[in-house]
Amino acid sequence: MKPLEGLIVLEFCQFLAGPSAGLKLADLGARVIKIERPIKGEACRQLSIKDLFVDDSSLLFHTINRNKESFAADLKSPADLALIKRLIAKADIMTHNFRPGVMEKIDLDFEQTLALNPQIIYGTITGYGNIGPWAKKPGQDLLLQSLSGLSWLSGTKSQGPVPFGLAVADLMCGNHFVQGILAALLKRAKSKKGVLVEVSLLESILDVQFEAITSFLNDGGQLPERGDVKGSAHAFLSAPYGVYQTQEGYLSLAMGDLLFIGKTIGLDLNQYADKHLWFEKRDEIRTILSQKIITQTADFWIALLQKEGIWCGKVLNYEELNNQAFVNELELKQTVTNSDGKTLVTTRSPIQLDGEILISKKAAPIVGEDNLTIYKQFLND
Repeated sequence: MKPLEGLIVLEFCQFLAGPSAGLKLADLGARVIKIERPIKGEACRQLSIKDLFVDDSSLLFHTINRNKESFAADLKSPADLALIKRLIAKADIMTHNFRPGVMEKIDLDFEQTLALNPQIIYGTITGYGNIGPWAKKPGQDLLLQSLSGLSWLSGTKSQGPVPFGLAVADLMCGNHFVQGILAALLKRAKSKKGVLVEVSLLESILDVQFEAITSFLNDGGQLPERGDVKGSAHAFLSAPYGVYQTQEGYLSLAMGDLLFIGKTIGLDLNQYADKHLWFEKRDEIRTILSQKIITQTADFWIALLQKEGIWCGKVLNYEELNNQAFVNELELKQTVTNSDGKTLVTTRSPIQLDGEILISKKAAPIVGEDNLTIYKQFLND
């Protein structure tokens, strides 16, 4: 039995942050019901990655909405809204990421929802919080990466700001949302009262950068200083930290004793014996390392370095990753099936409980797929 089995979640969220949280709750056993507008459904159904679609919904939608049900309802319709309020009365958790003011207009803010269900856990995601001049601005991942300083941590100095190739603000906010909801479940168990859980994309993406921002705040306001050689990595870490091209493939070198690494690969780096130089002269040091490392293959260097306990690894692309034995040994992929019998290969929950991998084989639903079932179970009285 999964830990959240028996809990009902009503998900009014769109796009990535909220639905990714719903995915994690579903993987943990909760019954997650997406409340979607009729016909078109949630907006993410039309937000595609590389123009990839499965049964009229984007592949992106499928990646974060497996193992859920869909209940189509028009929140502007009094009849549909009445049904939604009856569902809320029987739910444990509801989540939304509407802008401030939207739920108030239909009498579904936290205080009004408590009147329907005094023990509801009510979760909201905003872009920038509920107050201030930014409160009603759209929260979008690239905008948050740009606003928060995150885009100055990747790439090299000469490239200017470089955003991540993932929706890190959305996904980390989803993680924080789940943490808040799980904490609220514990609080409700003690108080027997409803709990309001609030997170924002801005606060989440700042929390992701706590190391960098703490350094800035306590180091005289010094900005992140990225290296400017190929393969530069962490803006706050010294050489050799980075990625290096080899004769065949790429090698990543993590933190380690620079002089010992130099000796191991046949370089005399004693001119950098002062550890302060490992950061101050890191571009210069990385260039010297690069010239040596490119003379052999990644496999050659890994065998040599790992024998000495030096932290290093090969840089894999997705194809190479997919061919690694551990992908199958650890069951890192799963196949999900939709109501028409079509299958889709995706990732799985990273959590194991009592040695059991959390697998969910149900693909994302079509719009309104579960209306009849939900109506018969909860609304036919």
